[in-house]
Amino acid sequence: MAYMTQKDLANTEVDCVRARQIADGVHSVQDAIAQAESHYGRKPESVTLLAATKTRDVGEIMAALKAGVRVIGENRPQEIVAKAEILRKEAARENLSVGVNGSINSEIPLYLIGQLQSNKINKVLPLANGIQSVDGIELAQKISTRAQNLGLCTDVMLEVNVSGEVTKSGCAPERAIDEALAISSLPSLNLCGFMTLGARVNDEKIVRSGFAALREIRDCVSEQLAQDYDGNSAKLELSMGMSGDFAWAIAEGSTMIRIGSAIFGPRAFV
Repeated sequence: MAYMTQKDLANTEVDCVRARQIADGVHSVQDAIAQAESHYGRKPESVTLLAATKTRDVGEIMAALKAGVRVIGENRPQEIVAKAEILRKEAARENLSVGVNGSINSEIPLYLIGQLQSNKINKVLPLANGIQSVDGIELAQKISTRAQNLGLCTDVMLEVNVSGEVTKSGCAPERAIDEALAISSLPSLNLCGFMTLGARVNDEKIVRSGFAALREIRDCVSEQLAQDYDGNSAKLELSMGMSGDFAWAIAEGSTMIRIGSAIFGPRAFV
């Protein structure tokens, strides 16, 4: 993460040309979401746009918020720590609130969408509304314990490796239902859904089959939780789809897509 020494992530300045580029990116993605919803028979505005802000500074994130983004996702705990407080202050100037201390009416959730090491849990929990990248019960138990100690309740999603690619994190699909049900019973956690990365192939059938598999897992867990809680379990989200495959994810039931480059352009840093 050498870029963190090369780029000031807490920078709040953004020139008008860059702000317009970002706004155009947001509006283009919003239009594409609406088109996909219509094409695949989804209800209008049934899919939430999450801006993936890895390597983007506060000024760039604010440009996205001003353009209409209402959910943020950071890949790395270090970036949440570097940006969260100043982002909250900048957002407040626009009568917006970001993160766990936001007002009920205007809260913009901030999620961790990348891997979380145990030694970073305490730093992330007071700043982030939720963690989408929980890969199993072991990590969930650690988050639960730390959240209890901090007096917090944290939203979590179970990350599932539907493609089976060894380079990806997440629990195996065959374990996902049992893992999710176990996580749902942990104190100070709210299981709010599932997350996955699509297969890295340009084959619609293969990519969509992975997304469909996660939808089926979600539906099974939702049904079980509804039985356990007398039909009162909350709807579970499906966080799936990125800049290259989000239309296919919407076709298979995604409720939240995570978009970085299609909003902000190519990253200068990895």
